[in-house]
Amino acid sequence: MQAVLGGGISGLSAAYYLHKLGVKPKVNVYEASSRVGGWIWTSKQKNGLLFEQGPRTIRPRFEAGMNTLQLVEELKIAKLVRGIPNSHPTAKNRMIFVKGKLHILPSSLPELFVRKPPFSKPLAAALLHDIKAKKKVLDDESIYSFVERRLGWELAEYAISPMICGICAGNAKEISVKFLAKSLFEFEQAHGSITKGLLVTAWRNRKKLWSRADESKLDPGSLAHKAKQERWSVWSLEGGLEVLPQTILKSIKSHGTKIKMNATCSQILFNSEGAALTIGDKNVQAKTVISTVPAQRLAPLLVQHPFLTEELGKIPCVTVAVVNVAFKGNVLNHNAFGFLVPPSEERPILGVIFDTCSFPQNGFTVLTVMMGGHWFESRLGKAPSSDSIFRTAISEIRSILNISDEPYDYCVSVLKDCIPQYVVGHQNRVQKIREYILKNKLPLLLAGSSYDGVGVNDVIFSAKQAAEQAAIT
Repeated sequence: MQAVLGGGISGLSAAYYLHKLGVKPKVNVYEASSRVGGWIWTSKQKNGLLFEQGPRTIRPRFEAGMNTLQLVEELKIAKLVRGIPNSHPTAKNRMIFVKGKLHILPSSLPELFVRKPPFSKPLAAALLHDIKAKKKVLDDESIYSFVERRLGWELAEYAISPMICGICAGNAKEISVKFLAKSLFEFEQAHGSITKGLLVTAWRNRKKLWSRADESKLDPGSLAHKAKQERWSVWSLEGGLEVLPQTILKSIKSHGTKIKMNATCSQILFNSEGAALTIGDKNVQAKTVISTVPAQRLAPLLVQHPFLTEELGKIPCVTVAVVNVAFKGNVLNHNAFGFLVPPSEERPILGVIFDTCSFPQNGFTVLTVMMGGHWFESRLGKAPSSDSIFRTAISEIRSILNISDEPYDYCVSVLKDCIPQYVVGHQNRVQKIREYILKNKLPLLLAGSSYDGVGVNDVIFSAKQAAEQAAIT
């Protein structure tokens, strides 16, 4: 039996790819909670409103993005895909809240040469800063420190810090640049500056840039081709993003995969036949284990290997409070994706997404307020009530967006330990963990957001890679 720990999108995807690759024997998925889908959770409210309590859109770019689109086609739900082109206001208008005002960030090349508040200079001036800055030989550093050194304090403070809040609800002064922006980090290490690295790379790849000839390599009927032709920025699914894990669930169950709910794994012992798992009060033998649970949950299960327990335990997670709120009619003055708040503003929210600016819902305005993350306890308290979280969210919405209407409906969710933090040294740590597993020939494969990226594309792709490894062992 092949065991998959975790019934989130990565666990379900791992089971899907195991079947697709013809891996034998049977596959069992063990989920500790009473539902599958993980953090992808679409809540259906009154009047048909949809509240996304987790991810809501997916980017179509790069190999991982193309892979997800292919998966959607294989699942026969391509007709449900709704793409948002780069020309759409929500793709162009992304805002930050600084010093009591909302500011739209530059989104085109000409705008880089014009001073736009809160920046004191055109963003193009950051390239001059980069050219003048001395190279610093490092193995890794925080993305805030890197950008501050090379591009200036304002870019680090007003662009990178809020961006990291949006990506992983984290503190940019702790998050690894080598992991999240590896190419920029390597530009400095290899060429002395970001600017020179960009120029050298552009010259070397001048014949590899996307062209009509490259476009012809894509199946004209594929979603990937459509996404490229229509220049999608992001996409989602009619009925909510949870349609994706639910459709994968139906597919794998139809092929014989067993889904064990409320099945908590408390120990993994490796033996000559694979791995013995303690699931509840039962012992289960597996040939291979694909773990998609957070690293900190996996760590204490591996009592035979203190090194793994220690290193996995050093990949932290943060808790995020999410408040979905609906208003009748249009209550917004901006047609935008939403806004993020730099940590230096010391507000209790990370940002707000204007959901219905991208995907309208029957004349309602639906907003998603993100709160907490790295600052959960310091700004919301140790164990805030749902009522307290809601009141704080509404207060911030009223203050920043000047909305006086009463909410039509709302939902409060506290997503405990939902987002891993890729702190400085993360890439090296994950590499050492995987090298240890390989060296000791352990029938254990790691997938999910703790290791290779937090996005939906990232975790699906990591699940596919884990399944491919399982297929050759």
